[in-house]
Formats: sequence, C-alpha cells, structure tokens
Amino acid sequence: MVAPMAVDEGLNADGSRHVELYSMGGLLTIHWAGDPAAEDVVICMGGAMGGVLGPAKALFHELAQQLPTEGMGVMRVSYRQPNNADLCFIDVAAAAESAVKVGAKRFLFLGHSFGGAIAIQAALALKPATVGVGVFATQSAGCEGAEHLDGMPFVLYHGDADRILPHQSSQMVQMLAGYGDVQILPGADHLLVEAADEIRTHLYPWIHDCFA
Repeated sequence: MVAPMAVDEGLNADGSRHVELYSMGGLLTIHWAGDPAAEDVVICMGGAMGGVLGPAKALFHELAQQLPTEGMGVMRVSYRQPNNADLCFIDVAAAAESAVKVGAKRFLFLGHSFGGAIAIQAALALKPATVGVGVFATQSAGCEGAEHLDGMPFVLYHGDADRILPHQSSQMVQMLAGYGDVQILPGADHLLVEAADEIRTHLYPWIHDCFA
C-alpha cells in the first residue's frame, strides 16, 4: 500500500479537492472533483509520463468539470512514479480506497496508453464494485488479465494513425478479453486529438449507461 507519512488537502475555488499523500515512494496526488460522498466515481489515469488532463483535448479534465454536475465523483490520479506499473496500480487502488471510506459504491476506470493497463488491473481488483472500464490508445503489456473482465462494459478507443502504439494493440487486448467495443478512429494519433469530438459523443452516454 501507499503507507503515507502525511496527508494534506486543499479546496479549490470550484469545490474540487487537491489531495497529496507523502510516502517514501514519492508524492501521490489526487485531483478529486464532485461530492466526496458520491456513490458513483470515475477514476482517470494518464500514460507512462503521468499527467491528469487526459487524451482527446484534456478529456479527463472536462469529465472532472461535467460529471460532478450530474452527481458523480471524478478522481484524476497523478502517479508517484509514472511508468512503474506496480506502484501506479497501488496509487489507483489507494484513490479508490479513499473514495470508499466516504461513500463510493461503484467505480468506472478510464486510462490512456500505459494507463489503459492500469485501468484494467484496477477494474479486476475491484470487480464487484466496477461497472465499466474504458481505455484510450492502450498498450497491450499488462493487460493479460483482461480475460477475467467477465463481460463488464469495456470500450477501447484507438487511432489508426497512432505513431506510438498501433491500433492493433487495442485489438489484441480485445482478443485477450474475448470481447470489447473497439472504436478505431480514422486519422487520430496517440493523443487522439483528431477524434476528440467523436470520443465525447460516444463516451458520455456510455458512462451513463454503465452506472445505470
């Protein structure tokens, strides 16, 4: 676990919270929007370089502004050590644990690139409470457990012009899971900027359907 030596928190002008957990493994930061006691929580995670804005023109940032107006919580995890899969998974688990302590009952995990594997691992670890998992330009490494998602809502977005991870990576993860809604986005590169509007049109209804 994170085993924080200290925890500090600040309240932003929009009511969101900035939570910092200091540990020997580094500083874990959680950007937490919405009612802390929200039962439905979306947890977002970035790629191997970290970051909390998300792909597709700051999608995770936008979710953190929009979904709380609909009663959901949104947690964006800033890893202690980006690209360290074991520690990043623990960071996401710690965020979920923090939410559970104050009322969360259902989770949806979203991850970009390296974070796609972490999202799948988190969904499996919290499977009884997980309503869905969405990945964006995901890597296939670390997704070997996808076969155990057992039919939970699973969507994979990937651009066919991705210069870092080819779209076949998402197709491979779909094969590992044995199912999944793969959305191949024409002309989109790794950050999926070119398909930002298309992703939003599909993603928002999907999130609501998962929690419904």
